[in-house]
Amino acid sequence: MADEIVYVNFEEGSRRVMNNSKLYAKLLVKFKDDQSFNQIDDALKAGDMETAHNPAHTLKGLAANLSLTELYKHCVEIESQIKAGSVNPDQMTVFKDVYAKTLTEADKVITKYA
Repeated sequence: MADEIVYVNFEEGSRRVMNNSKLYAKLLVKFKDDQSFNQIDDALKAGDMETAHNPAHTLKGLAANLSLTELYKHCVEIESQIKAGSVNPDQMTVFKDVYAKTLTEADKVITKYA
């Protein structure tokens, strides 16, 4: 069986908040309001690696804490590239896609449990 891409690991995420599904859904709503992704994108478009670093680190932490598995993997890669001073445009395209899919999957959890 091929590895399934996990955007929102509900079981792990809800376990982190003592199996409180409603609280986990509420945290996902707050995640959706976070502007870190847009700050990364804006800074990279301006070629400002220094400004891109903090929101990249913040988004990585949010993804880890909320068990947003695929987004976390891509945050690690993007943050690494930012630290190195150059972000691969193809990687950024994939990162944007993963972020959008994560938001879509988060919406499903929010709809079900909020």
